[in-house]
Formats: sequence, C-alpha cells, structure tokens
Amino acid sequence: MAGLFWLKPGENSFGTDPRSSIVFPKGPVHAGSFILQDKKVTVKFDPAAHATIAGKPAATAELPPDTSGNLTVVELGSLRLHVIVRGERIGIRLKDLESDASRKYSGPIFFPLDLNYRVTATWLPSDGKQTVEVPNVLGDLTPTPIAGIAVFKINGQELRLTDMGGDASTELFFVFADATSKTDTYPGGRFLKTGPVANGTVVLDFNRAYNPPCAVTPYATCPLAPKENRLRVAINAGQKYDHKAGHH
Repeated sequence: MAGLFWLKPGENSFGTDPRSSIVFPKGPVHAGSFILQDKKVTVKFDPAAHATIAGKPAATAELPPDTSGNLTVVELGSLRLHVIVRGERIGIRLKDLESDASRKYSGPIFFPLDLNYRVTATWLPSDGKQTVEVPNVLGDLTPTPIAGIAVFKINGQELRLTDMGGDASTELFFVFADATSKTDTYPGGRFLKTGPVANGTVVLDFNRAYNPPCAVTPYATCPLAPKENRLRVAINAGQKYDHKAGHH
C-alpha cells in the first residue's frame, strides 16, 4: 500500500503536482480528478496519464467501491488504485507494485510452534441477531453480526472468543488481543481464522494467529480486537510484532 486519501464532496484533483487536492507519491504530474457526488465516485483522467481499467484505456469511469461486490481497479503504470468505503468516509486506496517498502520487508516473525496453543473449543452458536461493536484504527465502531462464541481452556483457565462475521459451516474469524499485546505482539490485536464447526466444536490454532495489515502500513483500515476478545492471559504463539520495522 502506498497511500490512503479521503475524498471531499465535489472535485478532487490528483497527481504528483503538490498543488493537487490529492498528491500521489509517484506517477503523472496531472493524472485527473475524482468527483464525489451522492456517495458515488467518478474519475476523469488526463490523457497524458495513460490510465487503464481491465487493461483497456480509460478516459472517464464510475468507480464502484470495495463494498459493492463490483470493485473497479485503475492502473497507472505500477500504481493501482480503487475506492473504499469506511463508515461515512469514502476514499482512494493506492498500491504500488514496485513499492520500496514491499521490497525491503524482511518477513514475519513467529513464536516457536507450541501445540499447547492448539485447542478444541466448544462452540456456542448465536441466535442470528447478536452483534458486537468492532473498533477500527480510524476510531469507528461498527456493529458486526456474530456467528457465536468459542469457549476453551489454556493453562487450565476458561476463555472465550467472539466470532466476527464468520460462518460456522465454512470458516470463523476472530480478532483478539492478549497479554503479549503490550510487549511481543501487535497492540491492536491479531487475526485468527479456523476451519468449520464440527459436532459442536471448533479447533483454534493460535500458532496460525497473524498480524493485520496495519502492523506494517499506515494506509490500512484494520478492525481492532473488541472488548469481548481482549484476553488477560498470554498467548505465546503465532506471529510477533516487529517494533523496529512495524507501523505504530
């Protein structure tokens, strides 16, 4: 990721020209304009930008956002951009296929594998109406439907994790924080996916816990662990946080 730019209503010029409404880190000096009107985004390109969509030259286009199920990605040389919606915000997410940060990324760091952190949890399904308030790095709170709650023990202590938008028949998804979040792991919490629920149980393998994109870039909009998923125990398994190279 190379940038995240929130749009203002009306016309938003963009390019590397410092006088642009949105200043890109690289690319054409004058690339064009995004027009935000009635919560819809249209883009008009400068002919010199040589923009393409799905490999075809583009002069103007409506850009459905990532929440639409019909995401449109614009190509500008090594740059890729698309529209995102987060709460009431509408913005442009910019990626660079030749990013220096990507090339210099040293890779993830993990705790040693420990099968004590691979546990079988009892699954308590929800009634289909329950939600949890999930915070994100932007400060938003989003009511998120839950599939249920996983109940398990680590070191003899009973713990609970609330699923966030998963499906018991295919895959559950948790964002959790624990006592290591203050020292060894990402403070906002880590992600954990599971397999399907079977016979009222589900396997939680914390060795597979991984960091959200926000751990390495300031341009992501990650969910954080809700209060229901902030564990008081230390989960010394899964991905660690690189305090020197990571994003705070």
